[in-house]
Amino acid sequence: MTKLTPGQLKLLALLAGPIVALLIYLINPFSVGPLALKVLAVGGLMITWWISEALPMPVVALLPLILFPLLKINSLENTAAPYANPVIFLFMGGFMLGLAIEKWNLHRRIALSIVRTTGTSGDRIVLGFILATGLLSMWLSNTATTMMMFPIALSVIHVMKENHKGEGNMAHFSLAIMLAIAYASNIGGIATIIGTPPNVAYVNYIDKKYHYTPGFMNWMAMCMPLSILLLFSLYWVMVKWLFPNRIKSDVATRKMIRTEMRKLGPLSTAESRVLIIFAGTAFLWIFRDLINRIQSAVKLDDTIIAIMCAVALFICPSGKKAAPDIGPDAEEEGSNVSAILQWKDTSKMAWGILLLFGGGISLANSLEKAGLIEQLGHWLAQFAGNGFLLVLIVTLVSLFISEIMSNVAQVIVFAPVVSSLADALHMNPLLLGIPMTLAASCAGMLPMGTPPNAIVFASGYIKLPQMAKAGFVMNIVAVILITLFSWFLLPLLMPR
Repeated sequence: MTKLTPGQLKLLALLAGPIVALLIYLINPFSVGPLALKVLAVGGLMITWWISEALPMPVVALLPLILFPLLKINSLENTAAPYANPVIFLFMGGFMLGLAIEKWNLHRRIALSIVRTTGTSGDRIVLGFILATGLLSMWLSNTATTMMMFPIALSVIHVMKENHKGEGNMAHFSLAIMLAIAYASNIGGIATIIGTPPNVAYVNYIDKKYHYTPGFMNWMAMCMPLSILLLFSLYWVMVKWLFPNRIKSDVATRKMIRTEMRKLGPLSTAESRVLIIFAGTAFLWIFRDLINRIQSAVKLDDTIIAIMCAVALFICPSGKKAAPDIGPDAEEEGSNVSAILQWKDTSKMAWGILLLFGGGISLANSLEKAGLIEQLGHWLAQFAGNGFLLVLIVTLVSLFISEIMSNVAQVIVFAPVVSSLADALHMNPLLLGIPMTLAASCAGMLPMGTPPNAIVFASGYIKLPQMAKAGFVMNIVAVILITLFSWFLLPLLMPR
């Protein structure tokens, strides 16, 4: 049998999108009206191209700007508006903070310090990376966190292999540490509003619909206990059940950690200033509601705080002289001291995620306008007789759909469904909305499930069946824990 070339596979993937869209339009599987049918067909095209990676995901996210006006689904002005949603600027600020932390090696210092504290046996190194990754992901995007931890993990694996004396299972160790980074980035992010895109998208939605937001501190109080429980469950699944490595503590690894810490030296001026801005930003996010209550001169918002942080990074000097630069991105002549961030640093930023956000919101708005969200709500309503079963179904559907669909777009699409359902049943909308949102960040079976999955899959240490197996187990663990947490503990923690 002749194997298809990459070019042929891409052509098939490109053709699959229009074919799926055409089939949806001709068959009308859900018996919807003309407008809803056109939106559904465009959604089928976008999802097919997202899953097959026929085109980069951000490029697919631009399709509404072309197709919605041409097919008279929505005007260009209304279609384009979501691409400038405030939540996009919140993420931009978070990405820039992540760039500064990475540029000045603060992430490396944090990670090495935690690994040095946890110990150097195989199990303890995995635990150290889980804790370091989970902690960073609470404050930075899960994608940025994974990209920061990824090179550190590779260096630790390299040193462990060099000093490996034959005991234990190095393949399991390498696999567990890579999967642990991806999954801990996703799980750690659920603890704070800004830790993962679905959280921001959901809080943005309920703020618009109910003129209410849980606030940074309330969200942490509700979701951090679950995040910590999931992180320790991840450790147990990775090293005690699926991939035991049995590598004992090693002198060479301890020496490597100490050597790396010595190479970093004392906290540099630039690192100190990044740390101050980071701490100041976290302080404002955490105490924003309190600050707004005790004064009326200014009203702080998470997005405003994030952009303030980003601007501060470009204003604050790093304490180091700017290197001479040539070309269109060169700094202006006469600038002797470089700022913490320079504009050329943003070339490394995940601009595509911002476009993906905009496309997801635009698609979701049209799905809601066409009445498709309401129909999905009717289907879920059949489980309304049993509240616990309803929470379980919402969590299960949300998690497994996020394996193949952008979790941001998914939350934007599902938030109106579960909120309307909760309103109809006279339930607090958070009781369905929070499990739906948290579950969307826990996909682990497929590389396209979340950006962290894709990053670690590219390492070469993970085969697809291994990721699918580990991801399925963690998915089931997440569904069980999120459902139990949401049904029994969330009502006690929710603001009344």
